[in-house]
Formats: sequence, C-alpha cells, structure tokens
Amino acid sequence: MQVITIESDAFQKIVHQLEAINTKLNQQKDTTPLSDVWMDNQDVCELLHISKRTLQHYRDSNKLPFSQIGAKIYYKATDVDAFLQESYTGSSKKK
Repeated sequence: MQVITIESDAFQKIVHQLEAINTKLNQQKDTTPLSDVWMDNQDVCELLHISKRTLQHYRDSNKLPFSQIGAKIYYKATDVDAFLQESYTGSSKKK
C-alpha cells in the first residue's frame, strides 16, 4: 500500500469539489421530470398501499398502463398519478 501525503489546503479543496459534485448530482435527481420516472411493482404497491395481486388486477383490466422487460414490470409515474386522479372521488357530497 502506498501512502500519499498532501497539504491540508489541497485536501480541503478536493473535499469542497467533491461536495459540490454531490450537491449538483442531488439537485439533478430532485428535478427529474415526473414523466421520466419509472417505478417497479414494489414501488407502486408501497405508494398505493395495495397488494401485488391488486396491482395485477389493475394491469389485467387495463386500468394502469405498464411496460414489461423480461419478467420485470415498470410503470410511468405519470400513469400512476393519472390513475390516482381518475380514482379520486373527493368530498363533494352534500349533506
């Protein structure tokens, strides 16, 4: 193993550059458009608080669009959001 020594100022510059890169990557992740986000079965089940069987029913009845690659199934976040909006009943009932 080789030991490399550098001055404290140089080390601090490297640390600050790495922090800046990390911050930029995190900002890009947070600004990803919803249309570019894909979710798998587990993500959708957790989000909607439903079972895998219920999710399969939504696929089988064409209520929720999906893409399949091999045995893996993916859903666009925008499609899941649209499904939620269509299913929304609100509280518009009159008393």
